Amino acid sequence: MVLTICATPQGTLRGIRRSISTFLYALIQQTLYHGNMNEAQTVSALSALAHTQRLRVFRALVIAGLEGLTPSVLAEQLAVARNTLSFHLKELTHAGLVTVEQQGRNLIYRADFAQMNGLLGYLTEHCCQGGVCEVSESSHCDC
Repeated sequence: MVLTICATPQGTLRGIRRSISTFLYALIQQTLYHGNMNEAQTVSALSALAHTQRLRVFRALVIAGLEGLTPSVLAEQLAVARNTLSFHLKELTHAGLVTVEQQGRNLIYRADFAQMNGLLGYLTEHCCQGGVCEVSESSHCDC
């Protein structure tokens, strides 16, 4: 894989950012996705994320990283009733997007980053007929 940096009429820095973004996208495609998701798993994951509260829970766990969060911290952060949160965590766990581990008396929930990357890889596999896709200018800030 070769990184080609080109200048755009808007300026060299924007061209460099676009080239790097395109390169990183292609690199992620090649390294993260190994065909480990199938259609049924994808539908299950997308169904779980298709609910506002579950999406918020999942995003909070992604932000928390590998440390994860306890249900009480999640409930407080998201202002969600604990029984409601428990239901949503169960759905995300069944979809394979979240893992749970007992640490002493606490349950620690974590986003399953391998599954998340697998989902993204499945959705974008063979994008642009297998070529490198051009990153939309609207997806970048002007900073």
